[in-house]
Amino acid sequence: MIDLVLEKLPVSISLGLWTTLLTYLISIPMGIAKSVRDGSNFDIWTSFVVIIGNAIPGFLFAILLVVLFAGGSFFDIFPLRGIVSTNWHELSAFDKVLDYFWHMVLPITTLVIGSFATLTMLTKNSFLEEINKQYVITARSKGLTENKILYGHVFRNAMLIVIAGFPSAFISILFTGSMLVEIIFSLDGLGLLGFEAAINRDYPVMFATVYCFTLLGLIMHLIGDITYTMVDPRIDFENREV
Repeated sequence: MIDLVLEKLPVSISLGLWTTLLTYLISIPMGIAKSVRDGSNFDIWTSFVVIIGNAIPGFLFAILLVVLFAGGSFFDIFPLRGIVSTNWHELSAFDKVLDYFWHMVLPITTLVIGSFATLTMLTKNSFLEEINKQYVITARSKGLTENKILYGHVFRNAMLIVIAGFPSAFISILFTGSMLVEIIFSLDGLGLLGFEAAINRDYPVMFATVYCFTLLGLIMHLIGDITYTMVDPRIDFENREV
């Protein structure tokens, strides 16, 4: 049982990590830019894109990508099944990396499209709230540049709520989006394993997958707490009063 879970775990973790990383790399800069340009044409058009991305269910977008780029009715650019090719072990180290990312393009794109909308709006609203506070007005009156105010003062306070959502974002990707994506793209991970176990009423495997997801959730919450102290050193869990 443990060997079976450990065999499938790397696929799900790689999907979750790459998706979360790309989601944060896209959403945080976009959210900051939207907050600075609130009400502008950039804010309106990016909000339209965010709403469209949030409205399209992930599995429908995955099917659309398969039809368009994976040998459906149009192009045959990306592979449809598996995380690596059948001859992966015969490839050079560089070709192995390329082959891995070639297989991951469509699944990760599907998950990112369905995940970045909420984080983008959360980042925008968090920065807008901080920008309108008194200490920002005071900093401007002292002659500080907008970049110094934004990244030297606002960023630290605004990012706390964004970091707080990191564990839930990672786990939601694994629990919901990852399972559907693994089924559609035939990726042999924990999501597909749990789905097949549920269909076959294999309860030990079901409990094992749920246990792994729960353990990952606890680890992600611990990482989130540690990141709190890195972003804002004023937060001290050891010296707080009980």
